[in-house]
Amino acid sequence: MALDTHDMKQVAWQARCLLRSARQATLATVQDGQPYAALVTHACAADLSILLLLSSLSEHMRHLRMEKRAALMVSGEAETVNPQTAPRVTVTGLAEVVDDPALRQRFLAVHPYAAPYAGFSDFSLVRLKPLGAMLVGGFAKATRLPGSVLCPDEASVTALLAAEADIIAHCNADHADVLARIAQGAGGKAASWRMVAVDCDGCDLAPDDPMSEPVLRMNWSAPVSDASGVRQELVRLARA
Repeated sequence: MALDTHDMKQVAWQARCLLRSARQATLATVQDGQPYAALVTHACAADLSILLLLSSLSEHMRHLRMEKRAALMVSGEAETVNPQTAPRVTVTGLAEVVDDPALRQRFLAVHPYAAPYAGFSDFSLVRLKPLGAMLVGGFAKATRLPGSVLCPDEASVTALLAAEADIIAHCNADHADVLARIAQGAGGKAASWRMVAVDCDGCDLAPDDPMSEPVLRMNWSAPVSDASGVRQELVRLARA
């Protein structure tokens, strides 16, 4: 049965949350018709572009220089002992090397341990622009999403990018206790946490010691479009 517009938006939001929450993925590339899959770490830009920090020595980077088409899959937690009950999403798109300090910082905000080698000459930031996706919400629950439906509203992305620095500075300076309570409620063990990224679907919280534990992703209950929406969602998370 075909989904209506509202249901498609809900499925797209679920797919975005999976992509933004995952800290590792499987990247599929192709060379001379031969598929190849590799473990990668990724981050998502505000507009949901997939960001990868790849070495020129890797097989998949060599493939992408010859063939831009690629796919990336992430998976959530299985509901039962059957791994196929886990939600997962596969994104297909075109990869390109980018030299963008803001996008590089976005990647490092989620993967701070990569900072020591991020500036090496043989490492490049690669952006995979989603053209479409397949969300499998569990066993026999598959929905195909065009890129125009999958990706967040452009106006919301622009508004929150403009407000992101102020939101982060304000939260870290004036609400550090709230951020710690939210992170600890989600399983974080550190005493102090800070916000390192925020977008229309959620925010990322990092411990003061970036090597002590992973950066946590906190998803909103629904997409937001401005700073006021972010504030409401943080209040909700703090009270949870």
